[in-house]
This record gives sequence, structure tokens and C-alpha cells, in this order.
Amino acid sequence: MRRLARGATLAAAVVTALLPLAAAAATAAIAVTCLVAAPAHAAEATGETWGDIAQEMSAILDEAYATYQGGDATAAKDQVDNAYYGYYEKLGFEKVVMAHVSGAAATDAEYEFGLIKKGMLAGDPEAEVREHIDILAAMLADQAQRLDGDSDSPIAALGKSLIIILREGFEAILVVGAIVAYLVKSGNRDKLRTVYAGAGVALLASIALAVAINALSALAGANQEIIEGVTVLIAVAMLIWVSNWIASKVDAAAWTGYIRAQTRASLGGGSAFSLAFVAFLAVFREGAETILFYQALRTQAGGQGAMLWLGLGIGIVALIGVYLAIRFLAIRIPTGPFFITTSALLAVMAVAFAGSGIKELQEGGVVSITPIDAVPSVDLLGIYPSAETLAAQAVVMILVITGFVLGLRTSRRARGAMDTTTSHLSPDTPLETAS
Repeated sequence: MRRLARGATLAAAVVTALLPLAAAAATAAIAVTCLVAAPAHAAEATGETWGDIAQEMSAILDEAYATYQGGDATAAKDQVDNAYYGYYEKLGFEKVVMAHVSGAAATDAEYEFGLIKKGMLAGDPEAEVREHIDILAAMLADQAQRLDGDSDSPIAALGKSLIIILREGFEAILVVGAIVAYLVKSGNRDKLRTVYAGAGVALLASIALAVAINALSALAGANQEIIEGVTVLIAVAMLIWVSNWIASKVDAAAWTGYIRAQTRASLGGGSAFSLAFVAFLAVFREGAETILFYQALRTQAGGQGAMLWLGLGIGIVALIGVYLAIRFLAIRIPTGPFFITTSALLAVMAVAFAGSGIKELQEGGVVSITPIDAVPSVDLLGIYPSAETLAAQAVVMILVITGFVLGLRTSRRARGAMDTTTSHLSPDTPLETAS
């Protein structure tokens, strides 16, 4: 009977945890189906090949070079912007390259666009500007050749679809799962709805943004990059705060009554909203881009559309499995190590997001680009070959480590206060009476 009761309790807990995920998955599936059903890019609508688009971009870059030779650097830079925002991004070239070639290939091309603009505005010698244009033109031609010659087998189509949803959704699931597990572990299950609401609102906002980007040219191009970059950097600040806040509870977690009292007081003071906001930012950061990625995938899917949807479905199930593992395995982990692990995980996410956020601002023309050729691109960790992205990550690492050390000191002081308060109690006195 006890085993049966435990099984029923576990089943009820799993169902309760799955309800918000099921609603989110259904909403996402409907949105992706509606958005992907329409022609994603002008290339698809007009029947142009990617080679045609690459040649058009190269011609615009040649015109920009001629303008630069004529002494109008600003106009030349605007022409390069037209090639990037009006063709590489707007026509879906970037997303298709990321989905079918590699994220590193797209990053290399984006940085070449940036270096050309930077060189023009800085008044670099014509030969140097020409060299970067030739390098970029060769990159675009190579990417186009690979895309035009890419005919997916069923397994390849499924694999690409699966990789996209796992890559784009994994970070969001880690952040939301860690926050949910923390609330469960600290006795604040009543605050879960707030976090789920934050993630749900982010999903709806992502769908709205994807629709807007497709429909409104004012939200495309540089504005899109700036919106994404600012959103990610806000998420970085919130992740640093939450990571350090959890670290400050590590030692105090050994005393259940104390941590429950302290955590409830903190959450009542507005931290519940902060946790929900972190969940919102984590999901919003990935949501709209995921939809746009699937639009790009469809342009190359040909007759393999069913495998694309199968890959998406398998990926969603896998992400749900990751979430449930974090959600329920956390209960079995000792409280102190769990809080340390959760704090460290959110800190790593903050560092990764910092690199991604600066890269988005670089693409939007807000932050300059200083390339470091020896550094590879690692999208999952937000590592990109520029001094600005690496410097931002170094600053975040310093802030995280400093905050973690200060948080542990705060936690130890709380432990000392708890020891003093409970020193007069007998070993059998409940800890709750001391708080």
C-alpha cells in the first residue's frame, strides 16, 4: 500500500509539473506551424538560388567599395549595411547557414561585414578594405554553393531539426528548471505559478516578436539585433543577481526552519517576481529566434517536411525530460550542494549570455569589433572571436566570483547567528521555534 501511495504521489507530481510544459508545447507547435507555413524568405518566394543572392551581395559590396574610393565613407558603410541587413539577414541567408552549415560559418561572415564597415569609417587604406570584401565575397560564395547543393536525406532533415530545438531550447530549460528546482527545494512551491507565468508570457511575446519581424521591416535588421542584445544583457544582470542570492543561502540551508523562514521573507519582498523575470528573459531570448530558424529549415527541407516536424517533436520531448530530471532529482540532492550547483549553473549561463549579448550588439552596429583570430566560435558557451565579447565575459566572471564569495560570507554569518540563537535549546527542540 505504501508503494502504491508513493507511486500515486509521484505520478501526481509529474502530471502537475508537465501541465505548464504541455500548454507551452502546444502553443509553440501552433505558432511554429502557422509561421512556418508561409514563405519564409524572398529567396523562396522568387525562386532565386542562394548563389544568386550571394552574387547580389557581392555586387553591392563592390558598389560600396567604389563609393569608398570616391571619398564617401558613410554612404559606403550604408551600402554594406544594405547587403547585410537587406540580404544576408532579411532573405534568410544567415539563418539557413546556421542551420545547414554551422554557426561558426555565419559568425565569420557577420564579423567580416562588421570589419568592412569599421575599416571604412576609420579611413583604412583602400587595399585593406578591398581585402576584407574579397574574403567576405569568397565566404558568401562558398556558403551559397553548399546550400544550393544541400539535398537532405530524411535522417539529415530530422537531425538538423533536432539539433536546432535542442541548441535553442537547452539554455532556457536549464535556467527555468534550476529556478523551479530551487523553489521546490526551499519550500516555496506556491511561487511556481509565478515562474511558469513568466515563461508562458515569454513564449507568447516570442511568437509576437517573430510575427512582427516577418511583417514589419522597422523591427528587422539592426533594430532586431539591438532588441535581442539588450534583452540578453538584462538577462545577464538578473542571472548574476539570482546566482549570488542563491549562493548566500548555502550554509543556512543546513537548517531547514531557518532557510524556509528567510526564503519566504525574501520572496515576499519581490524576489518571486525577479525569478519569474529571469524565466521570462531566458525563454524570450530563444523563442522568436527558434521560430525563425525553423522557417529557414523549411526552405531547404524539400519533401522532408514530416521529418522536420518529427525532429522538433523529439527535441521537445527531450527538453521536457531534461526539465523533469532537474525538477525531481533535485529533491534527492543534499540541500547545500544543490544550492551551490544551482548558483554555479546560473553563473555559467550569465557568462555565456554575456558573450551572446555583445555579439548581437556588434551585429546591430552598437559595439565595435576587434577580432581575435586564435579564438574559435562556441555558440553554446557564448564564446566568439572578438575582444569585446571576451572582455564582457571576463567582467561577468569577476562579478560572479566576487558575488559568490560575498554570498558565502553572508551565508556563514547567517549560520553563526543561527548557532547563537539555537545554542540554548535542547537537541530535541524543533528548529522552527528558533526562527
